[in-house]
Amino acid sequence: MPYPRYGETIAQSVEEVRKAARTFAQPMRHSDLEQLMPAGAARNALDCALWDWKAKKFGQSVSSLASLPPLADVITAFTISLDRSDIMAQQAAKAAHMPLLKIKLGDAPHDAERMRAIHEAAPKARLIVDANEGWTFDTLQELAPTAAACGVELIEQPLRAGEDGILESYYAPVPLCADESFHGTISIATLAKRYSAVNIKLDKIGGLSAAIRQCRAVQSAGMDIFIGCMVGSSLAMMPALHLAPLARWVDLDGPLLLAKDRANGLTIKDGVIKVSRSGLWGFP
Repeated sequence: MPYPRYGETIAQSVEEVRKAARTFAQPMRHSDLEQLMPAGAARNALDCALWDWKAKKFGQSVSSLASLPPLADVITAFTISLDRSDIMAQQAAKAAHMPLLKIKLGDAPHDAERMRAIHEAAPKARLIVDANEGWTFDTLQELAPTAAACGVELIEQPLRAGEDGILESYYAPVPLCADESFHGTISIATLAKRYSAVNIKLDKIGGLSAAIRQCRAVQSAGMDIFIGCMVGSSLAMMPALHLAPLARWVDLDGPLLLAKDRANGLTIKDGVIKVSRSGLWGFP
């Protein structure tokens, strides 16, 4: 899924794929793609297609080819969309049997009320918060204790990217996760001074190949891995699912937000992705 935050469109991404296809008369290598194309949805599509092609050509799973742990069933976050606190509490009550809920916030005056209402509506669910760059540093300081009291495990991207340097001197009562800040030229070493975790999305980072490298770098820096996604079908989730064994948190509920998924898609039931060796992606 093209990322509007960085000016990507569907038409632009399709043209990038077509241009790359015209450039190569023979099978591409992952390194060729990274030299030819910028990180983004189009490169992700081609990089993942190349991994699937290799799996079928060599008769091995992508997990084996990429030296990743084997796939296993995994808990995925279920998203509670930003709304009035009573409506979000109703959403949470319906999803209270889910093991992990992701709360969308960013409307600071009412976010404490939202967290308390959701925690009360789903007291057994683990909680993570996504502020979507919607808080100031003062707001973070004000709301983080409430998040901690509600059992929130992680706060994702509380401040705007480029304005998060102040986090280097902040002791967070709830671990912080970089999302939009994990983009461009900022180094993992710099992020490690500000955050405890990094959200790695294949569409943003430009493919499974780049994501594998960045997962290793994040681990080496002592941070936790969060595997996230844009809204997309099961086909878009499958490559990211291969990184789930490396992650502390996984948010791959994109297919649940679609009117219709692909045939032979992933089975996501009660907040758990059931892995099967379907012909969808990544197997011989």
